Amino acid sequence: MKYIGKNIKKIDSTSILQSRSVYTDDLADSNALIVKLLRSPHPHALIREIDVSNALKIEGVECILTYKDVPQTKFTLAGQSYPEPSPYDRLILDQEVRFVGDPVAIVAAESAKIADRAMKLIKVEYEELDSVIDFEEAETGPIVHSEKPFSNLPQSVGLYDYEKNIVGQHNLSFGEEDVDKVYESSPVKINSTYYTQAQAQSMMETFRSYSYIDSFNRLVVITSTQVPFHIKRQLARALEMSPSKIRVIKPRIGGAFGAKQTSESEIYVAIVTLKTGRSAKIVYDRKETYYATNSRHATKIKVKIGAESDGTIKSLDIDALSDQGAYGYHAWTTLKLIGEKTLPLYNSISASRFTGRAVYTNKMPAGAFRGYGATQGAFAVESAINELAAKINMDPIELRLKNLTRQGDLTVSFNKDIRSSRLDECILRGKELIKWDKFYPYKKISDDKILSVGMAITMQGSGIEKIDTSTAQIKLNESGDYTLFVSCTDAGTGTDTIMVQMAAEILKTDMENISLIVADTDLTPFDPGSYASSGAYTTGNAVVRASEQMVERLKLEASKFLNVNSESVEFDGNVFSSEDRIIDLISLSENLTAGEEGHTIIETGHFGNDDSPPPFMAGFSLVETDLLTGEAVVKKFVGIVDCGTVINENLARVQVESGIVQGIGYALYEDVQYDSRGKITTDSFMNYRIPTRLDIGELKVEFRESFEPTGPFGAKSIGEVVINTSAPAIANAIYNATNKNFRRLPIKPEDILMALD
Repeated sequence: MKYIGKNIKKIDSTSILQSRSVYTDDLADSNALIVKLLRSPHPHALIREIDVSNALKIEGVECILTYKDVPQTKFTLAGQSYPEPSPYDRLILDQEVRFVGDPVAIVAAESAKIADRAMKLIKVEYEELDSVIDFEEAETGPIVHSEKPFSNLPQSVGLYDYEKNIVGQHNLSFGEEDVDKVYESSPVKINSTYYTQAQAQSMMETFRSYSYIDSFNRLVVITSTQVPFHIKRQLARALEMSPSKIRVIKPRIGGAFGAKQTSESEIYVAIVTLKTGRSAKIVYDRKETYYATNSRHATKIKVKIGAESDGTIKSLDIDALSDQGAYGYHAWTTLKLIGEKTLPLYNSISASRFTGRAVYTNKMPAGAFRGYGATQGAFAVESAINELAAKINMDPIELRLKNLTRQGDLTVSFNKDIRSSRLDECILRGKELIKWDKFYPYKKISDDKILSVGMAITMQGSGIEKIDTSTAQIKLNESGDYTLFVSCTDAGTGTDTIMVQMAAEILKTDMENISLIVADTDLTPFDPGSYASSGAYTTGNAVVRASEQMVERLKLEASKFLNVNSESVEFDGNVFSSEDRIIDLISLSENLTAGEEGHTIIETGHFGNDDSPPPFMAGFSLVETDLLTGEAVVKKFVGIVDCGTVINENLARVQVESGIVQGIGYALYEDVQYDSRGKITTDSFMNYRIPTRLDIGELKVEFRESFEPTGPFGAKSIGEVVINTSAPAIANAIYNATNKNFRRLPIKPEDILMALD
């Protein structure tokens, strides 16, 4: 192929390197009002009095809004397809604040300096309420939402119980046998509990939005988001206005990692513009982004494994508790993936079970983060598998090869049809590259330092089956070039590039011959946005279908000019031919668009997932552990990935490397910390540690391509699966060095020292 499988550079790389890319803040009117948010200092309180009179006297203050001035329709900020499984549990501004950082007032002024000054003059009288900070105490603690939220899920499905702070539950069993009986009858048992921390997405560009009223009296919101169409729906509900009066535009995004699947900032500029008629802009600073938006869910996960003495796994049982924070963004769905993206990996089982609860607390809400629950589940389950290997004195690689799900299997857990998998080859290649036989379980390099290896495997999905759909359109222009319209949102991953690659391959044209229009709810067709690893698979399939339809349509149109049957027409990307008759694309496009019968050809492709084919990854770590200091350093990490056909290896490699690095941070460094009052203390890059280039050692990435028959050109997703193996593989390596299991993340030097002592 000309473009598929080739290392094509990103179509926007030059503009980014030359600082010509246009971001939200670049598009804002210089005269736009600056919006700031006064936030709650308490984890739970009622606003008894709020006085803005002195603040309004400051010259340059345009308006100040409190809970008395905004609509009272509840909604969710979770960017999910309607009907959203996240509860409608928040207002634009509420009299009851539920976490430190919850907005109390919206201030709009001529400058940031004036807005900051005005906020200091707002007087608020709070009645502090009892709060729940520890998520293990949530079910017996003070009620976070005394007014019961509305849920689109029937109670029999969501299993929510707001009086116990339960946002949602899962209770799923698989197999023909009772999981408890299988576990109890197994000669080898593992029963361990794991804790994972909240993790901040830490993208370079913080949240920001800009709004104005256009010449047709419509609200226009330009925003750094992953989900423009979901934003439009949320704004319409929250502002109590027709969606037809709203337009959402996504420019270039400076990173997201799931954080911008939650619409943190759009509602505030939108209501200011509606109230004042003026354009408005909000830019969160880094501190706000860290303490007042969203993060990965902290979890407690109990894993029970029943196995035979030879390592055959017979039962897998997961019970999870997820810390949702003050509002229920992504609660029920993230919780499910803890089980759904782990249990199907092992298909030797006769029974499995997944139970879980997501609970409200008076902390910053948890939301979407790359991996979306699978990351937490992978740490727990893969760590338990490694514990099983150690208990029966079996190489963890051999244990996995003995039990893993393979191509052609229908999984016992969650009934997944595995049509494409080379996970076994990923494991064997990773073993070779990490030099497993040389270092397993460890090699002492000095009196105080040990090199050891560890490993883990994982799976994810490709879009959300039976829910999310995507539509793409291709237009033939009068000059013989094309315009591709899509609404997937490239957050730095290269999605824009691979969409053009796919279209160019089918149209047999140069990529430069295709103009790309992306993510404008007035111009581009519906797409859920970029999340759930849906880009290459879901939107890619829509692009392929639109391109194929365009080729067939052009052959039909050419046949009319050539006076032949359309089935006899050949097209090489430039010329249509049938026997001795030819017409070139440029001439055809000119003839089609000129004259009284002229018309523009636009073809539409649509794709909805009936399934979510999983990509797979095997991850291997080589870790140096210092027995004197407790420091664990990743010297090398190997990731071998099966994402089906690799559309663009350069971009895929960067995805794998970045996911591994974020996983290293999750394993060893990153930790959203709270004080006893529920205030986040890790609110800057000075005290929230993310790994630097010096912390990650050598990265080695390879691919083992399978062919997914439902994917575009055989492709599956890659965006999320790559983050999941780092933490369990590193924990496994540290165990092999110290003979101590570490079941709580992050694994810090002091934890290792205390365990050794």
